[in-house]
Amino acid sequence: MGIFVESKMFRAPDSPHLVPFDGTFEHNEFSTAPPADTPSKSTLKEHLREAVDELAELQRILYASNTASVLMMFQAMDAAGKDSTIRKVLSGVNPAGCQVSAFGRPSAEELDHDYLWRCVRRLPERGRIGVFNRSWYEEVLVVRVHPEYLGYQRLPWRASGEALWQERFDSIRNMEQHLARNGTVILKFFLNVSRDEQRKRFLARIDRPEKNWKFNEADLAERALWPAYMNAYQEVLRATSRPWAPWYAIPADDKPFMRREVARIAVAALQSLDLRYPTLDDEAADQLQAMRRRLEEE
Repeated sequence: MGIFVESKMFRAPDSPHLVPFDGTFEHNEFSTAPPADTPSKSTLKEHLREAVDELAELQRILYASNTASVLMMFQAMDAAGKDSTIRKVLSGVNPAGCQVSAFGRPSAEELDHDYLWRCVRRLPERGRIGVFNRSWYEEVLVVRVHPEYLGYQRLPWRASGEALWQERFDSIRNMEQHLARNGTVILKFFLNVSRDEQRKRFLARIDRPEKNWKFNEADLAERALWPAYMNAYQEVLRATSRPWAPWYAIPADDKPFMRREVARIAVAALQSLDLRYPTLDDEAADQLQAMRRRLEEE
């Protein structure tokens, strides 16, 4: 019998926001507010600009090397700042090397497949950064809070009660480990906003006409289920934070701090890959020089 050797995989960069891998995550122990020694807003914005520049350069090398891919996943309660964080953190990245997918209510076609399918078909190719605004985790968050949604999936058989969610956690862990073994760097961000801050942002959406379209009565209905959602998030992060597919619980009450932290973690993850621009072998280098001479002789 051969000896099993675990594949080399990406390992999570350290961070004060890193969710433990041993199932001990406690939502109440991870603050929604930045630490007391957080620098000024202008300094945070400067830090973000620096990280965005670094990320842009690393993305160019990732694209050129065409070996690994990066998947950044964002989950949060409404008004936590997913859209703006994605926009700000990736503002310097070449669109040719990046793709953003947002997952809302499943379509009829998506409901005719297993729940992972609609996300799997949007996974980034090698050399690219993929961003999931929500993800397959909706199936153990929203669907857990609203189990009536399972009826739309028309499953011919399924476990009941807690066993169902444990089965889904198992499927998600297996999927993410498979991706990691095959070169996908997975970074999962829980933008941890407080209920009070969400209330303030909802009021701002009502008070600012250009933001009215972002708010409706369903948002209030979901807000009323806050304790159930927090319990669901806690179970998700406990069950699925792993060294090769880490969760980061980012304080989201202060948007400049949140964006800087997400950008810094993304930079650290890409730096850990030790990527290099491709190099030519001797024959290809000689051909390149021959082409240079032809151009110079024109």
